[in-house]
Amino acid sequence: MFLYTFNEDHLTIEELLRNHWRLGKKLVHELRMAKAITLENDELVQWNTPLQVGTIVKFTFPIPASSYKPTPVCAIDIVYEDDHCLIVSKPKGMATHPNDDRDTHTCMNHVMAHIQQQGGMYAEHVHRLDKGTQGLLLVAKHPLAKSIFDRMIEEKSIIRTYAAEVQGNIRSSSGTISESIGKDRHHASRRVVSKTGQHAVTHYEVVSRYKNSCVVHLILETGRTHQIRVHLAYIGHPIIGDTMYGARETVSDDYELHAIQLEFDHPFLNKRITVKDEQ
Repeated sequence: MFLYTFNEDHLTIEELLRNHWRLGKKLVHELRMAKAITLENDELVQWNTPLQVGTIVKFTFPIPASSYKPTPVCAIDIVYEDDHCLIVSKPKGMATHPNDDRDTHTCMNHVMAHIQQQGGMYAEHVHRLDKGTQGLLLVAKHPLAKSIFDRMIEEKSIIRTYAAEVQGNIRSSSGTISESIGKDRHHASRRVVSKTGQHAVTHYEVVSRYKNSCVVHLILETGRTHQIRVHLAYIGHPIIGDTMYGARETVSDDYELHAIQLEFDHPFLNKRITVKDEQ
């Protein structure tokens, strides 16, 4: 159950669901059949009745249980949370989600421990981070939020910013890499720029320059596997330590890629949310 406050005059529930949140027909039908939306005092309201600014409606609907097995305790940082979503700081070296029943210490397993501690049962990641990437991960806390955030990811209205130090100095101070990415036929986990691959777009800006390297901030329009790593290597500036994509070995024998910021218009709270990872 959650409450929603209308912030636009003469908007109907039908318009909110279909035009503003753009929920799928099936989900809208299920909400209607379940009489899931009432006024705050539980009074039924017609879906085509224009409502005034400030009107509060209540959403009450069954929430399915997610399948992630919770860890004994949640050992990851919750950076932001409200009734609809949470944002965690995924550690480096931890997978976003399980790939089989033996994976029980992924980020989503830790998230589920936190959710169950609050009395909840549903959590689903909206996007994912590679195992070697640390930083901010957005998680939906109910199916309506998942549906809306999924659509926002597709429409590129959730801005995801990353930071990385790369080999050499990129000549231009900013730019866009628009190259399709596909699987490498000769390597099981490696990806390559390929004309037959999936459309991929990465924007970058150089924020610091050193003698033999520079730090770049990157914004993803798409979320392909290894996208940032592949695109930076493609322009001749792989992330330092990313030997899979042609970088020199380092003392740590690893690369550093950090999801440092998430920014979006919150569909339920009607305000702009900007969350930064200070780690």
